[in-house]
Amino acid sequence: MMTRRSALVAAVMFAGAPALAQNYPVKPIRLLLPFAGGTDVVGRLIALKLSSALGQQVVPDPRLGAGGNIAHDAVAKAAPDGYTLLMAAPPVVINPLLNPKAGFDPLRDFAAVALLGSIPNVLVVHPSVPAKTLRELVRIAQQRPGKLTYGSGGVGSVNQLAAELMKTLTKTNILHVPYKSATVALVGAMSGEVDVVIVASSSVVPYAKENRIRPLAILDSKRVASLPQVPTSAEAGLPQLVAVNWYMLLAPATTPRPIVERLNAESVKAMTQSDTRERLAAMGGEAATANLEQTAAFLRAEFDRWSRVIHDSGITAEQ
Repeated sequence: MMTRRSALVAAVMFAGAPALAQNYPVKPIRLLLPFAGGTDVVGRLIALKLSSALGQQVVPDPRLGAGGNIAHDAVAKAAPDGYTLLMAAPPVVINPLLNPKAGFDPLRDFAAVALLGSIPNVLVVHPSVPAKTLRELVRIAQQRPGKLTYGSGGVGSVNQLAAELMKTLTKTNILHVPYKSATVALVGAMSGEVDVVIVASSSVVPYAKENRIRPLAILDSKRVASLPQVPTSAEAGLPQLVAVNWYMLLAPATTPRPIVERLNAESVKAMTQSDTRERLAAMGGEAATANLEQTAAFLRAEFDRWSRVIHDSGITAEQ
């Protein structure tokens, strides 16, 4: 039963919530960036936009290392006052699923602030692979179990999990060859070291034009303007094979709702601006505009989906 003292505290906090949002922020905000690449680019873009909208500097703070967990853990344990935020990507939900010792729970320890955008992955093969379509690739893999190989950015990377999802859906056996990064894995595919790789569409375009790799499917619900001839996975016959690199603003879990609402509203405004959309489109991506409930639902759906993939494929952090 709530005591008179706790009821009074709750009432005071509730009454002060509008003023809290109105006054926020009164000092600079740190935005922790766990990765280079797209996460860094989108993070710096939203930091610039929010700095202008909020009247205080949003300072990008790269915290690389440990597969992103240095930044993840720092924000999970930060004061929930709106002055420490995280530029999150899929590893924030994948890492704890692979390693229970990661030190944080993505659904318990963060408030989902705003889904900012995504860059779809594309499945490509080396030109020596005779498959011209995803169906043909699956047929070859089924006829030659264990003979084809796929490269990834390492155990637990989105491109590995996407490939394992494909294997589960198609009941095929394609051998995994981990590299230090998805970029190096793409080089491996272009050199013929591996047959297949799944990487961000923004990385594929120049090499596809030079016929150094052959794109077979966009792993998203929409085609990519820079690769208009490449069908989606649904068009290619595997609608469940979806894997995108998404970007989301997170805050510590108990950050006051008015602050989270303010950050969401300003983020949505930022992502609707034409220059923001053009910047993401140039990367092969698409801006997102989601309210708090939609953002939280997306985070949970991604957690549940990759949890099933990891369970079904038997991937562990030690592999």
